[in-house]
Amino acid sequence: MGVKIYFLRHGETIYSRTNSYCGDTDAELTPEGEQMAVAFAEAYHPLPWLAVYASPMRRTIATAQPLCNAIQMEMQLRQGLKEIAYGDWETKNAQIVKQTYPDEYTRWVAEPAWHAPPGGETSLQIANRALPVIAEIEATYSEGNVLVVSHKATIRIILCSLLGIDLGRYRDRLDVPAGSLSVVAFEKYGPRLERLGDRSYMPAHLHHLPGS
Repeated sequence: MGVKIYFLRHGETIYSRTNSYCGDTDAELTPEGEQMAVAFAEAYHPLPWLAVYASPMRRTIATAQPLCNAIQMEMQLRQGLKEIAYGDWETKNAQIVKQTYPDEYTRWVAEPAWHAPPGGETSLQIANRALPVIAEIEATYSEGNVLVVSHKATIRIILCSLLGIDLGRYRDRLDVPAGSLSVVAFEKYGPRLERLGDRSYMPAHLHHLPGS
């Protein structure tokens, strides 16, 4: 039995609530997002954790902190786990981006592996910086549970890479709502997806938040 990685997307922010692009923008959690983080810690602190890795953004650190406090473990921050940079689209609503940058948006939707938002990153660039973090975890821990707290696009791109899904289709194939948990077990024949976008640990009023 190999290591098992729990990929936790950060809790709700105002940008996830409004379906706006938030990559480099260092957003904070909403009160509901903070409740998600606490709910995760309450549900998962009994699990024997080996390590907690997180993106160095306020929203991911705040999501990981309640669990780290509960298990008295220091999180390890990794730049490679940051969200995709959206460049000129940062903080803009998806509908506004579609209207303001029609050609760039069309190219990005069709092939985000090769076409980035203006001034932003492609999914290939994300994979190239995120996957070394996963390789580091695999090399460090032969078995047991490791938490990775990251972002919507980054988690989907990592999962696509691990599961052999075209990186250009990460937005079409996988969904990881705010605060959701996806679990990958690294076994004899490679990574196996055990859970995707699971929010069952949350109270119902958080689970059904619009735009999350």
